[in-house]
Amino acid sequence: MQTGVKSSIVAIAMAVSISACNQAPKGDNAKIAEEQQAATSTGETFRIDTTTSRIRFTGHGIGKSHPGIFKLNYGNVSVADQQITGGEFEINVKSLEVEEKGDMFQSKLKPHLLSGDFFDADNFGTAKFQISKVEPYKPDGKDTSLVKGANFNISGNLTLKNVTKNITFPANVELVGNTMKAKADFDIDRRQWQMNYGNDKTLGDKFISEKVNIELDLKAIR
Repeated sequence: MQTGVKSSIVAIAMAVSISACNQAPKGDNAKIAEEQQAATSTGETFRIDTTTSRIRFTGHGIGKSHPGIFKLNYGNVSVADQQITGGEFEINVKSLEVEEKGDMFQSKLKPHLLSGDFFDADNFGTAKFQISKVEPYKPDGKDTSLVKGANFNISGNLTLKNVTKNITFPANVELVGNTMKAKADFDIDRRQWQMNYGNDKTLGDKFISEKVNIELDLKAIR
């Protein structure tokens, strides 16, 4: 194979790879409604393991995708007769870690995300999620979760920047002995929590999508 052809193939492969890395992750479409009454917790309490649990988010724009991780301050889930009856967890907004390495991301992107344009961590250092309802997840063929083994629809009040909205999303919840694990992958509209920065298509390649992908990976111990 000629050198020029080889170079072209390598260049194309690199372009495809970079494009794939910058594609926005696709999650389930979370339903957003007004705040609901939190569920009354009954049964046994499982404490969320804050050292292994995490919340990953990904924001994206034109040709770019920026993932980050939040830690939890605390959390608990209540279970009675093998069913979740309630629970809550608190997110440490100031714990935000940007996954991308390099000065541009660590010294520019991270402070910008923590600023008033986005999370406003100085004024709202924590966020909170309170379960309002848990129902069996039943795919109907038209609405099939992207989460492998999704078995519950979880609804809860998400309070962020002092704004509370109720969100509903599918999740895979496994309860084995004294351990509970939960995974979910869904998209929300950040504008519902007064984060509107950059959501203007006239900005061209500086446009930032209103959709934010959320991945929950939680572990709780009885």
